[in-house]
Amino acid sequence: QVQLVESGGGSVQAGDSLRLSCTASGGTFSRYIMGWFRQAPGKEREFAAGINWRTDMTYYSESVRGRFTISGDGTKNTVHLQMNSLKPEDTAIYYCAGKSTYSPYNYRHASDFDYWGQGTQVTVSS
Repeated sequence: QVQLVESGGGSVQAGDSLRLSCTASGGTFSRYIMGWFRQAPGKEREFAAGINWRTDMTYYSESVRGRFTISGDGTKNTVHLQMNSLKPEDTAIYYCAGKSTYSPYNYRHASDFDYWGQGTQVTVSS
């Protein structure tokens, strides 16, 4: 079955950078959308960034656009989230998610995604 494993979380100061990685196995990921979501304490899980492997399109939430970059390593089994200029409000558990689809639509809702990693904590202090 499909498995997603995140790595790269940690504790940093405001303004620092972190790079998260997600390695996928058990599926044909060339027809997947891969996304990064995050969930802060007491808040709903929210979309941060996504990449559609069929179209190679990347898309972002307004809160991270210009600071975060989602990318792959060419195999389409690994997706990274480069996070620059981190802010305390970026503190959350970050989840990798996957959706098997032939659609070019840029899905943003957690309920649209089929597979999830276990999450990795990112803490940004001021």
